Amino acid sequence: MLYYLLYEKLYDPETIASIFRVFKYITLRTAGATLTALFISFLITPWIINRFKSRKMSQVLRVDHHKINGTKSVTPTMGGISILIALTLSAALWSRWDARFTLLMVLVTIGFGWLGFLDDYLKLIKKKPEGLVARYKFIGQVLIAGGIATYLYYFPSHAIYGHAISIPFTSGEPLGLGWFYIPFVMLVIVGTSNAVNLTDGMDGLAIGAVILATIGLILTAYLVGHYKFAEYLKIIYIQSSGEITVYLGAMLGASIGFLWYNAHPAQIFMGDTGALSLGGILGTAAVLMKSELLLLIIGGLFAIEALSVMIQVASFKFTGHRVFAMAPIHHHFELKGWSESKVVVRFWIIAGIFLLIGLSTFKLR
Repeated sequence: MLYYLLYEKLYDPETIASIFRVFKYITLRTAGATLTALFISFLITPWIINRFKSRKMSQVLRVDHHKINGTKSVTPTMGGISILIALTLSAALWSRWDARFTLLMVLVTIGFGWLGFLDDYLKLIKKKPEGLVARYKFIGQVLIAGGIATYLYYFPSHAIYGHAISIPFTSGEPLGLGWFYIPFVMLVIVGTSNAVNLTDGMDGLAIGAVILATIGLILTAYLVGHYKFAEYLKIIYIQSSGEITVYLGAMLGASIGFLWYNAHPAQIFMGDTGALSLGGILGTAAVLMKSELLLLIIGGLFAIEALSVMIQVASFKFTGHRVFAMAPIHHHFELKGWSESKVVVRFWIIAGIFLLIGLSTFKLR
């Protein structure tokens, strides 16, 4: 909105209105989106906490979680609403709405946010601990991701490498996938959404990891959207991907603002409303930038959390024994005697290491 009002409508190089030229720049609008979302998050999250407390919209725990998280049953959840409100309002102000990448990110935010909201609603209002039936949730995720994948198959983000993926640490030709591109994109988006959701089990753990991954993708979006940087680093140049930087900046600010209230001891949890949508946004952003495998590195913590669940389920199914004391793996360490704060901070450090490794791939080609 500000881009159209202040740059396209009012900018005049011959008058004092020439100062509005700054609204053309991605860096300024990204910083503005981040700070605006942060301010909105600080403003509305306390109000949401109080409203949810008054309506007794508190965390619903499974029976097997009570032994380690019993005291959290009185903590309000569905706090992802505050993240999505701050994100969308800030993006509305600072993004260019004629950019199709922005519109795709909005669609994913709405779609996955609605699925998460429905799941939280059934848990909190209808008092169904399991929430939305797992297969219905999965079907919804697949349909949303399938729509994005099909669109990008016929209207790719790159004219030459539209159905290809970049291989980190290499400067060779991207790997073409052909028709397999559609299921691959669906796997990235749905997988990332669920991986973030699985990571959301301790105060500040998931949102802290999301912040680090978002920082990595913001830098990636800026580089792949800048022709000279892309050429120098030998990465695929994606025209107009700079707008992803602005949208992710809004997400970063909203996430940092939420972490203020979600840090231990958490005053509110983000629930599936936040976790599913934030994961979906990360996955979609990576797909649009041809950085799907890079996301696997930058978001390595999410991959570990998801992998721990798959290992646990497979081991118990085929051998009758559990590999971990409890899955996802952050609960394993908690049951082994680590304090929650220790687990969270150490996992943040691991997420930071993955972020640095991921960013190093730009130069190690």
